[in-house]
Amino acid sequence: MAAAFTRLWASPALLLVFTTLFWSGNFVVGRAVHALVPPVALAFWRWTGALLLVLGFAWPHLLRDREALWKSRWEMVLLSALGVATFNTLVYFGLRTTTVTNGVLMQSTMPVLILGVSFLIYRERVRWLQLAAVGVSLGGVAIIVSQGSWETLSALALSPGDLLIFLAVCSYAVYSVLLRRRPQVHPLSFLAASFALGGAMLSPLYLWEHLAIRPLHPEPVVMAAIAYVAIFPSLLSYLCFNRAVELAGANRAGQFLHLMPLFGSILAAIFLGERLQAHHLAGAALIAAGIGLASLKAAKG
Repeated sequence: MAAAFTRLWASPALLLVFTTLFWSGNFVVGRAVHALVPPVALAFWRWTGALLLVLGFAWPHLLRDREALWKSRWEMVLLSALGVATFNTLVYFGLRTTTVTNGVLMQSTMPVLILGVSFLIYRERVRWLQLAAVGVSLGGVAIIVSQGSWETLSALALSPGDLLIFLAVCSYAVYSVLLRRRPQVHPLSFLAASFALGGAMLSPLYLWEHLAIRPLHPEPVVMAAIAYVAIFPSLLSYLCFNRAVELAGANRAGQFLHLMPLFGSILAAIFLGERLQAHHLAGAALIAAGIGLASLKAAKG
């Protein structure tokens, strides 16, 4: 078990596969319970639950890293605002008025946005091979979303929810690029501090939503949804994604987000009874080819 964890922790590709799988499930769950769980409540209890889960493991590291975290407090506030409080809350608001398909399509623009933000902030040069890799993977995304039909793709209608999710994706793209400014502390310290700050930022909005809009009713399906989003897309995915960016950089890590429409289709087949079809396989092949091109660039340095 320890050896398997060591190999996983050293492999950005495996870390990112798990990240995108769990994030795809987040879109499915967020859409499924949008009529039962207010969006801010889902985001707030997601991060509160994730904090409670990680705190016992992180506490010794937090005590050791508290000076480094305080020294980088403004960086921590910015990263928590972008990647924890803003991103997921906007996604849950967006999923109230758009579909999972449109949501993961918006998320698939993130690799391009990460390349652009990396250039704007750090003047990190974009290579032709990177652009080719993104283009090939986006082609695979388009095939999956359109079911191989241009008419279906052209008929996709955008809603206000799509705009909210796109704004969320922009926020997370900036978070991904700025991760290089994170304090050099233990990963669990960073996660616990990020979750605590993000939850604190959401608490006034959650209180307002609870009192003035709609309270959260702790039904079994609601609690199951909160448990899922706290454990998998929060605790495990952020741990994996942050480590992958540390190993491979934001640009290469972003490329793997093109896996989300594929994983979304697979999860729909498993949990919703939808069938995997030829366009899923064709899209998967193009996404894999794009990721392979990105990996080839990384191997060449």
